Parts: sequence; C-alpha cells; structure tokens
Amino acid sequence: HLNAPHYCPGTTSEQAGKSASCQGCPNQKLCASGATKAPDPAIAEIGAKLATVKHKILVLSGKGGVGKSTFSAHLAHALASDNTKEVALLDVDICGPSIPRIMGLEGEQVHQSGSGWSPVYVDDNLAVMSIGFLLSSPDDAVIWRGPKKNGIIKQFLRDVDWGELDYLIVDTPPGTSDEHLSIVQYLSSTHVDGAIIITTPQEVSLQDVRKEIRFCHKVKLPIIGVVENMSGFVCPKCKTTSQIFPPTSGGAEQMCADLNLPLLGKVPLDPRIAQSCDEGKSFLSEVPDSPAAKVYQNIVQSECSQSINNMYTIA
Repeated sequence: HLNAPHYCPGTTSEQAGKSASCQGCPNQKLCASGATKAPDPAIAEIGAKLATVKHKILVLSGKGGVGKSTFSAHLAHALASDNTKEVALLDVDICGPSIPRIMGLEGEQVHQSGSGWSPVYVDDNLAVMSIGFLLSSPDDAVIWRGPKKNGIIKQFLRDVDWGELDYLIVDTPPGTSDEHLSIVQYLSSTHVDGAIIITTPQEVSLQDVRKEIRFCHKVKLPIIGVVENMSGFVCPKCKTTSQIFPPTSGGAEQMCADLNLPLLGKVPLDPRIAQSCDEGKSFLSEVPDSPAAKVYQNIVQSECSQSINNMYTIA
C-alpha cells in the first residue's frame, strides 16, 4: 500500500484492519483477513535476483553528517580499483540522495531494458543506482511516507539488472527507521556480509551509533566493524594533527573496545575530500598519497576484507 495514511497500523500488524484508524479504509477487510501477514513474495524474488552477488555490505550511521555517503562512495571506488572486481553502489537514502553528485553522475537517467532497470555506470566495473536518477531536478524534494519508500527500495533490489557482482554496497540514511527495516527484510532470503558503521569521534555521535549497533543486534545483522570518520585534521604543510571533534569519551576506539567490535580505521579530516565529492571525483584517485586515502586503502586491503571473511556479530 504505497499511499497508506500515516495512521495506518501496517499491513503486517496484529491490529491490521481492526484498529479504529482502519474504519473506512478500502483495504480494511483484506487486512483483517490476515492475508497481508503472509511473507512478501518479493523477498524470494530478491533472493533469486541477488544470487549472483557475492558480497553485500550495508553502510550505516546513527547520525547524519558523519560522512556515511562519502565513505560508501569511496569504499566502492576503492573496491572497483581492482579491475577484476564488479562493484555496485545502491543509494537507499530516499529523501537525501547525495550519491549521484558524489559519483559525478548528476543529470544521468535510468533506462529500462528487457531484464529490468539498467544502473548508471561510473566505470565499466562500477555501477550506481539512486532515486536521484529518477528525479527531474536535483533540487526536487521527495516527500514520501514510509510505505512508498519501501516500495522503491523493493524495486531497486528486485528490478535493477545488477548482473554478476563481487560487491554490492548499500548506502543507507541515518537512523534506524523505514529504509533500514525494509532493506534488512528484503535481503532476508539472501546472504548479507554485514554492516560497516560510520561515526565521528565525539560523544554526541557515538551515542547514536550505539543505537545503530543495538538495531543490528535486534535484526540479527552482522557488524563488519566501525570506521571513525573526521578523526583529527592533519595539516598538509606541517603534518601536525589537530582534534577538530575531540573524543571526550575515548572516541570510536574506546567504544569498540567496550563492545568487542573491530575498529576498521580512522579517517582524518581533509578538505580535499569534500572538494572531490562536490566535483564528482574519486578522492582516492585525486590525492592517492594523502593520509586519508591510505586509511581507505588499508580498510579495503586488510581489515575490511578480513572482517568480511571472518564475520562479526554482537554477542
């Protein structure tokens, strides 16, 4: 029900078709019958569609503005730097799709073929899909309720012609709401490697990240590890490190130690990262010798790949 009103208890709720808010709804009898509580057939379809995707990685954050989309984009770039690997980046931040801009694909459109929607390609081995490609203008606001967001996420997973992939990176919005529940539900019939959680050093960010970790625990989503973004500023001239966001409670390193989670890396602040994102270029290609680029490379080459193989879950 893509146009369900905000007071709808939900088609899978025990109150579906029975609550006072259901009175007058044309679907009341259908919901009350219990037919809507059956598993969504799209789950099995998505499982079959993604059977040719070897690794599926979700990128999560508790708070907005911590650089989650930037990390997702550069993780995809780093993985795709190996020309033998097929990589795709799926943007499910429905209301704030920044991936088209970051990947230099603003203004591109999605085309349909006999096998479904064709993603937009950055390189021969790097594909991208985002609702940003379906908007007439990058300034258009997506004003949708949860059910309609869920519907487009389902379409992205089921109807996009991903082909054979080594990695599918899923960039999610901040928080633990509709989009997160949908992506976990729709991927339940297929193997998901786990989540990489992005935070910044200060306690106000870590507080929300702990909620994200609890979310992963509740939905049984494995956690690959945590990345501390904006972890100090390295002066490009004198190489001195300054703490722009002081880790008053020990930062991600202390949190990971407390929760027995791997810390995949600390990415320092670098103004050139923001500039590259605005210009739609890969920071890793533009400034490959920078401290931040080296952290990304280390995450992909060692910690991240090892964690994907070993897999971590919250005890």
